[in-house]
Amino acid sequence: MAKKDELIEINRLAFETALWTQGLTAVAGVDEVGRGCLFGDVVAAAVILPVGLVLEEVNDSKQLSEKKRDRLYDQIVEEAVAWSVARIEASVIDSINIRQASRLAMKQAIEGLSVAPEHLLVDAENVDLATEQTAIIKGDSLSQSIAAASILAKVTRDRLCVEVWDVLYPGYGIAVHKGYATKVHREALLELGPTPMHRSSFLKNLFVEQQELF
Repeated sequence: MAKKDELIEINRLAFETALWTQGLTAVAGVDEVGRGCLFGDVVAAAVILPVGLVLEEVNDSKQLSEKKRDRLYDQIVEEAVAWSVARIEASVIDSINIRQASRLAMKQAIEGLSVAPEHLLVDAENVDLATEQTAIIKGDSLSQSIAAASILAKVTRDRLCVEVWDVLYPGYGIAVHKGYATKVHREALLELGPTPMHRSSFLKNLFVEQQELF
């Protein structure tokens, strides 16, 4: 028997359609990934999709399999009017805090678009730009444009974890846990110590907790 929330079909174009009917054609979805990681960059993406385009399978990137995300990534890149990805490294995250780093990554992704957006749909944040914008709680589940941005950001970051960062820093399991605070990652940190790409501001509590356990 289907759950109640499964019976409610989400119209992921509701926000976009409202803007399109106002004559706005360049509506950009914006999202970030890696906010809760102990390791690596926070990555943001911005994407402008064509008016009326329906991507049936697009959803919050965390709800999709890796195989489906990779396939949708290729489709989004091919279909998009414009798209851009930006990264903010761990040292900057430590300097300005993760929320400000996430907002900065979003801003840079938007500024990297080859087409100037007329309105921004942003996942639960405000971006420091004059462009009209709407912050949507759980936007990656409610807006196709934000969901598309979340997929671009997630696939980009995951590929960096597997193809680049795990090679640079073997032994931490970055390719598997993607920098999140799993048991394997915490144990590797205690054994090997942090790398230059670990967020030191995130590790203080971790090491305090470990000391209290022993």
